[in-house]
Amino acid sequence: MTATESEAPAFPLAATGCPMDPPPLLGELRRDKPVTRVTLWDGSRPWLVTRHADIRAALRDPRLSSDVRRHGFPFLSAAQAEAIGEALITFVRMDPPEHTAQRRMLTQEFIVKRMEAMRAEIDATVDALLDRMTATASQADLMEAFALPLPSMVICRMLGVPYEDHAYFQKRSQMVQDTTAAPQDVNTALGELAEYLVRLAGEKAEKPGDDVISRLVAEQETPGRLSRHEVAGMALNLLIAGHETTANQIGLGVLALQQQPGQWGKLVADPELVPAAVEEILRHQSIVPTGLQRVAREDMEIGGTVIRAGEGVLLQIGAANRDPDAFDDPDTLDIERNAHRHMAFGFGVHQCLGQPLARIELQSALAGLLRRLPGLRVAKPLEELDFRHGGNIYGLFTLPVEW
Repeated sequence: MTATESEAPAFPLAATGCPMDPPPLLGELRRDKPVTRVTLWDGSRPWLVTRHADIRAALRDPRLSSDVRRHGFPFLSAAQAEAIGEALITFVRMDPPEHTAQRRMLTQEFIVKRMEAMRAEIDATVDALLDRMTATASQADLMEAFALPLPSMVICRMLGVPYEDHAYFQKRSQMVQDTTAAPQDVNTALGELAEYLVRLAGEKAEKPGDDVISRLVAEQETPGRLSRHEVAGMALNLLIAGHETTANQIGLGVLALQQQPGQWGKLVADPELVPAAVEEILRHQSIVPTGLQRVAREDMEIGGTVIRAGEGVLLQIGAANRDPDAFDDPDTLDIERNAHRHMAFGFGVHQCLGQPLARIELQSALAGLLRRLPGLRVAKPLEELDFRHGGNIYGLFTLPVEW
């Protein structure tokens, strides 16, 4: 199956229409051309997949590779293509059996039982942040005062990273996620983060604590399964993923609930709906606008379209989560729907390792806001809010609220 240049729109697709919704063209492609060519920054033309059923099947198919070292991997920017180095090639960018072996090193850190044991501590952190936010004012930037520090504090405690360094790694992790940044700037940010974590891992080797990095050093580096730089790379992936994603999901979730008539009030009246509301927020507000990147290891079919070995594939989970064949009235946020088939955390062997932690953080954050600030309201109209475009993570720079 071939396509002319006019049938291969530039990707990422331009953000048009309501900022709370995917670009309208994405829905048109899902309806009319669910597997179609798009054009990347370097002129390469990977396949874009937009239907829920096709993406779910593709993420189970071992013929699609996550390995960035494979020829044809669809890099989304020059910065991403040039910045991918050993520091980022951990299990996230590997295929089985390499992926399986490295992921297993962290599985116990993120099992549901262990995450549930942290719920009381996360609840206490939520309350402490809300105490500080409401102590002297009746308005705040929810992103700065609450959404960003909450997951940052939690992942820092888990990893053993001093929270007082959060401004250092937050600035650099945002640079790493920016697909519009110059390759040199991204490489510099990555190098500084890697150097910081190599140094921290060395400190853990001398004086271990009850944290993930200490255990990786003792259980994986010391026996020779990982090098010091591989430990730092694994920690780097967890540090970036552990705060940027959840922080923006909190901001978008609060905004979406406020935008959809009656949804915030339903939760205030019935807090038991919070877990279902979190799943619906995850479905409705996709924070990964570019989707998941893969490359075909061999010839295969997706949705009846032949994908040749070495061709890139972009799996648009945001489009899948708004697919009317998977969810009734998908553009409406409905906290009472069963949204558990969403793919906000991916699917298959690469499904997000940290999803139990993310769910608890989102549930705790939302429950705390509803309990402490039932009259919370967004202080600016939607069109005046500052959304994050041009990166691997979508969200809000600021979210002014009052109560």
